Amino acid sequence: QAQLVESGGDSVQAGGSLKLSCVVSGYTFGSVCMGWFRQAQGMEREGVATIYTGSGTARYVDSVKGRFTISQDNAKNTVYLQMSNLKAEDSGMYYCAADPRYSAVWCRPDRDFGDWGRGTQVTVSS
Repeated sequence: QAQLVESGGDSVQAGGSLKLSCVVSGYTFGSVCMGWFRQAQGMEREGVATIYTGSGTARYVDSVKGRFTISQDNAKNTVYLQMSNLKAEDSGMYYCAADPRYSAVWCRPDRDFGDWGRGTQVTVSS
């Protein structure tokens, strides 16, 4: 059974940085589509970034391009989200997700994912 556990959320000032981690089990880590999503209070959940672990192909939603970086550590079965130059609008609950159905071509932030972690809270104050 797949399990995803996020960590690293915190409260920071605008302009600051955070690095989120997601430890994954229950998958063949080298061939799965992984994603980070966020949901602000009262808002719909949105995809932020995805990475296909087989190739390292990464994609981002426009609002975070140049500020966020998704990466992986195969030895640790972990996916990271490095967030820099944080803005108040980046605040929300951040969720890690996984889905083995998607190849590198289809691994995108606008896809539906099957397995989810419980989330980690990010709060950015201006």
